[in-house]
Amino acid sequence: MTKQNDLMTMWTLAFATGKMVAEAQAVIGYRMMGMAGLWSVTPGENARMMDEKTDAFTQSANAATAAILQGKSPVGVLTQALAPIGKKTASNVKRLSQRGFTKS
Repeated sequence: MTKQNDLMTMWTLAFATGKMVAEAQAVIGYRMMGMAGLWSVTPGENARMMDEKTDAFTQSANAATAAILQGKSPVGVLTQALAPIGKKTASNVKRLSQRGFTKS
């Protein structure tokens, strides 16, 4: 791989990480507003919030392990590890953003 490809891969990983962090912050905001009764969330949202972390981190660890065993570069390992967590934050922000404010 050329240095230019390495740099592009690193920028892609940095962008994906930033996207995941921004989505995670949005999900935290929606869930906190839900706990305060301001945002419409399902009754099981608090339990879901805890359960999904175990699944996402397990999938992330498995993906990272597989990437290591395949001999991927450190950036490749991190990219594989980030994918399950990024997928979960993206789906959560999409789902929660559609719920809307509670009607009081």
